[in-house]
Amino acid sequence: MKIIEKIAKKAKDYEKADIPVIAFLGDSVTQGCFEIYKTGEKSLETVFDAECAYHNYLAKILRMLYPSAPVTIINAGISGGNACGGFERLKKDVLKFSPDLVVVCFGLNDSTNGIEGIEKYRNALKNIFNELKASGCEVIFMTANMNNTYVSHKIDDEFISSIAKMTMEIENNDILKKYFEAAKEVAEECGVVVCDVYSKWRTLAANGVDTTALLANDINHPTREMNKLFAYSLIETMFEN
Repeated sequence: MKIIEKIAKKAKDYEKADIPVIAFLGDSVTQGCFEIYKTGEKSLETVFDAECAYHNYLAKILRMLYPSAPVTIINAGISGGNACGGFERLKKDVLKFSPDLVVVCFGLNDSTNGIEGIEKYRNALKNIFNELKASGCEVIFMTANMNNTYVSHKIDDEFISSIAKMTMEIENNDILKKYFEAAKEVAEECGVVVCDVYSKWRTLAANGVDTTALLANDINHPTREMNKLFAYSLIETMFEN
């Protein structure tokens, strides 16, 4: 990808080459959210840890590979975000920084709308992709992690348990899978590169890995260690396309 060429150029010509800019547009996983806790009878808050968010892991890998090349990172992930909301804030949160590459990751929250919400999701992603492409930047659509496949025994709160049951059904009924299949179709139509992390999670599950145990909130936020899979997968995608 051109982003790698630009980073390599900056490493070679530090004084004259422009500083590459990578932006991330997504939801709570992109933002860097992990555990959850109750703040009211039916209200939740998340533990935010930017140090362990996947954008930071990616930045560390790039610094290791190109130690003399600074890269500007814009994290436009927002907890609770979905594709429609991402399109609405695209200009103010992403495009105003003139990014060279934008990584888009939506689907976890969108899928709570069920099968009937897929078309709205498709249209929102298409709008995002088309506007980004029109701006001249490169785009990667990254699928997310799996939801929980069972309700963890660690959840002892009725309200949180009800959320876990909902996300479990979304996962086990292949609704999230269908959302990401639709997203990959839109990406292909728009000429957008796909980084399919969700398929890697499904491969782990198919090989006996307890993927629910790899979720920090036992619902849909990967652990800090599993956020590294996003970063490794993005590096692989950036170097191979």
